[in-house]
Amino acid sequence: MLLRRVLQAGSALLHSPPPTSTSCRCLSAMAPPAKVIYMAKKFAGEPKPSDFQIKEEPLPDLKEGEILVEAEWMSVDPYMRAYMDRYPAGTKMIGGQVGKVLQSKHKEYKVGDAVVGYLGWSSRSVVHVDSTKGDMTRGDVEKVRHSDMPLSYALGALGMPGATAYFGLLELCQPKEGETVVVNGAAGAVGMLVGQIAKVKGCKVIGFAGSDAKVEWLKKTLGFDFAYNYKTCNIANALKESAPNGVDCYFDNVGGEFSSIVLSKMNLFGRIAVCGAIASYNADMANPPQAPVIQGSMVFKQLKMEGFVVSRWRSRFPEAYDQMHKWIKEGKLKVQEHVYEGFENMPNALIGMLRGENTGKAVVKVSKL
Repeated sequence: MLLRRVLQAGSALLHSPPPTSTSCRCLSAMAPPAKVIYMAKKFAGEPKPSDFQIKEEPLPDLKEGEILVEAEWMSVDPYMRAYMDRYPAGTKMIGGQVGKVLQSKHKEYKVGDAVVGYLGWSSRSVVHVDSTKGDMTRGDVEKVRHSDMPLSYALGALGMPGATAYFGLLELCQPKEGETVVVNGAAGAVGMLVGQIAKVKGCKVIGFAGSDAKVEWLKKTLGFDFAYNYKTCNIANALKESAPNGVDCYFDNVGGEFSSIVLSKMNLFGRIAVCGAIASYNADMANPPQAPVIQGSMVFKQLKMEGFVVSRWRSRFPEAYDQMHKWIKEGKLKVQEHVYEGFENMPNALIGMLRGENTGKAVVKVSKL
């Protein structure tokens, strides 16, 4: 099921820096240039529109093994804020996109093929398919696997966020039927899938999100057993109500004091998958946020906590995509997207997603609707 809310435009995973510019062996002068968005200034706290710069750039002629891709859908995800701290000002913004092949000099790709890859914030891209395979910063392009679904799903439930939820929960938390699973960031791209997968596995699911509307959506639409607005509830009391017998699995997208409280409510031999720390992504790391110590809970409850970057399972992504596709077809997984409009609106989409504007996966439709 696809639900979309469109905002009108205003005017894990990563290991090496993305390219910053293209050379000038250019395509025909008749070909439109690419629009590219750069991080013009290092982010200080929450990103601001003035931190970004959009440029038009000529595209290089295709060489053997290369394809020209035009973006149709682009992704904004929390990891972008954290990982762009690794790169200098003037770096092209990182991220995934789905597009169509406009030109091809690769034997396995033809004009019109739908592809997904890590081509950054660029409206058009020339990529050497084979040399960037497995490089989740500069390509990793492949054909969209499930053409019977909306293309944008390849950026969400049938893409990296789907694999993140699938492997993070099933490989690290290993939930068993009847156990209690807690997930925060539960109305986001990954959290909404984690909770639903846990329900498929027969677990009781408790979600935390950032608004009353999201809480109602989690309970009424996705079927979470309990959901709470973390901004207005007492987390310890909420868990006392919803998990009187303790928590077995915790999928953590947030970190901070929130996670310290959850760990204190976990059962013996509980399992924690640490996916992210969005509570601190915009923080001043010269004065990082503090949280209660967790060693007491870890030791006396004999907990297992493991952080992960989803690329560790890159070779198994098709397994996740196929299973998620099956669950969607069966009606066991519901998908919601929060759609922003227009390539130039990418900075606002990222800022809005980090503020929690989105319910479901935040995506940008590159062309006007």
